[in-house]
Amino acid sequence: MGRPIPPGRFDVVLAGSIFVLGGVEMAMLRPERWGWGVAIELVTAVLLAFRRSAPLLVGTLAPCVLLVMPYVGPQLDEPAVPLLFWAVSVYTLARWVADLRGLVGVAVIALVTFSDYVFEDARDHNFSDVVFVATLLVPPYVFGRLVRRLAAQKALLEEREELVTREAVRAERDRIARELHDVIAHSVSAMVVQTAAAQDLVRTDPERAEVVLRDVADTGRRALAETGRLLHVIRDDSDELGLNPAPGVSDLERLVREFRAEGLHVELVIDEELVRLPAGIDVSAYRIAQEALTNALRYGQGTASLEITATGAGVAIRATNPTGPARPSMGSGLGLRGLAERVSLLGGTLTHGASEGCFELAATLPVERQS
Repeated sequence: MGRPIPPGRFDVVLAGSIFVLGGVEMAMLRPERWGWGVAIELVTAVLLAFRRSAPLLVGTLAPCVLLVMPYVGPQLDEPAVPLLFWAVSVYTLARWVADLRGLVGVAVIALVTFSDYVFEDARDHNFSDVVFVATLLVPPYVFGRLVRRLAAQKALLEEREELVTREAVRAERDRIARELHDVIAHSVSAMVVQTAAAQDLVRTDPERAEVVLRDVADTGRRALAETGRLLHVIRDDSDELGLNPAPGVSDLERLVREFRAEGLHVELVIDEELVRLPAGIDVSAYRIAQEALTNALRYGQGTASLEITATGAGVAIRATNPTGPARPSMGSGLGLRGLAERVSLLGGTLTHGASEGCFELAATLPVERQS
């Protein structure tokens, strides 16, 4: 039902299914001493149920148990299901044995098979028998080694992807920390200047000093809010000088002009009712718009629309651009992952996806209203 089956349960189901199929075949064919054949297939199925626990032992022993069948039960050339047990056993030697020791098991199986030909099968044998045994041993073993290698490569790719994702998240956290550091430093500097001005006015103009101190309190509250966000991100260890002020929504028109100069036709709409945003939200709104326009320039069809609107709880950013018919994206997706991390840290939401030839990115960032 879409959920992966645990490996142990899968092995039990596989072995049990083959046994049921073999029992039905034996009951339909009813060869001589077919009951013993069913019993031997049961023993083989029980062994294969533990094939991942002891692959070398089970993979070697299961076919050897099957080769006992001609001595106490029907000949192996009568039923066909034992070949399935055989194939799964040899596959196990290749898939679940890490090194080439599985070839030792294959060699043991081949020797037991040829001894069965010599001591039990009275027919004349020639080189064609060697070819027949090889066709039973080589393909399952080769297939098992290929599957093992593909599984190892898949695991390596997943590990690398996880590492790249962690690095992208870390880089975005560092970037947020640098930006919020600049915002907080600016707020503290402003508070120092305003407090010094209030000290000069407290005796000469108390009413004006009260207004200045109220501004100091507002600035302090905003700085505390930004400090709380800063504590949720990783501390920036790089020695960078943030000499340029952090960009915000007011810089979007300049950003749009830069993208227009690069050939992207951008339609920008900024809500006139949009109030001044907290510094962290302001910077993040700018970064979201920047990433959306960058993707539109790289993978779109030369046009994009960007809309910034005020909502009851904050600000909403919506960017769309046509992608063209079945145009694949060659991007890594790290930029969008970084945005998702940023928006999540700010308590907002981010959605993106393509529909009907148009890619849309939508984000909402909450803004706490001052009482």
